[in-house]
Amino acid sequence: MRTKLLLSTIVAFLLVNLSYGQGFVFRVLASKGENSVKKGTSGETMPLKTGATLMSGDEIIAASGAYIGLMHKSGRTIEVRNSGITRIADLETKLASSKSNVANKYAQFVMNKMNEDDGDVHSNYRKNMKATGAVTRAVDGGSLKVMLPSAVDVLNPEAIIAWSGAKDLDDATYVVSVKNIFDEEIYSAETTGTSLSINFDDENLSSERLVILKVKVKDNADMESGDYGIKRMSADDASAIKENLEALKAEVPMDDSPLNRLIYASFFEENDLLLDASTQYQEAIKLSPDVTDFQDLYQDFLIKNGLQ
Repeated sequence: MRTKLLLSTIVAFLLVNLSYGQGFVFRVLASKGENSVKKGTSGETMPLKTGATLMSGDEIIAASGAYIGLMHKSGRTIEVRNSGITRIADLETKLASSKSNVANKYAQFVMNKMNEDDGDVHSNYRKNMKATGAVTRAVDGGSLKVMLPSAVDVLNPEAIIAWSGAKDLDDATYVVSVKNIFDEEIYSAETTGTSLSINFDDENLSSERLVILKVKVKDNADMESGDYGIKRMSADDASAIKENLEALKAEVPMDDSPLNRLIYASFFEENDLLLDASTQYQEAIKLSPDVTDFQDLYQDFLIKNGLQ
């Protein structure tokens, strides 16, 4: 299975690079609304689909309340939110001075995952992953499932911990508890949601290299997760990754663009930093919660890595 996945990734990589030589300018990463594109070569107007390629002479026709996420062949991203006509040539001019080397690698990773026209691709992908045994779930002895491996490294101090909600308990209050290696609770927080942002630079957490996290339903001893070990990367272990991360930051800002968040998610995923990657996927969804393409991509990430 791994060989087939690797082969398909290589083929997709080659196809993307071949498209560059054929006048490819932008690829559609996300499209919300009844948007369309008028092709410059034929004058034909057609629906704008995720994964579509756009050329210099094309024009986007955005619906009211639209969101369109585009990725330039250089790896830079741009969003279209205004209704009406937007010329691809104008967007190309806007990014003409942008050069990207590191970002292009991770941009291609995102494009390969979203370059599908079939609306059932994501559901079929999930079924295939399960059927072939490619999913290896994290060990969890509890009734709540945290979307993490049983042990995970983390690079960035800010992380979003997510879990599956308790069944038949829509109004549950969850308690996220963090202990040190001596089984002493050093952090605790409550939420009515199914995710929580934790800053590992918090004064109670910053001195700990390894912590143990558990999620439970308040006042319900039977509803809790297993234990999850989260280890802060040492300076030596993180040095090479941070060097590449700084190079990426020089080309792609880690700002409020959900598309840029996807690029960082792909960076962390490739470096086996699944908590950092998951955080970036969730940030992208928070920034554009009504764009289902981002939610589909996050679900595929969870399933691929056995986290759902």
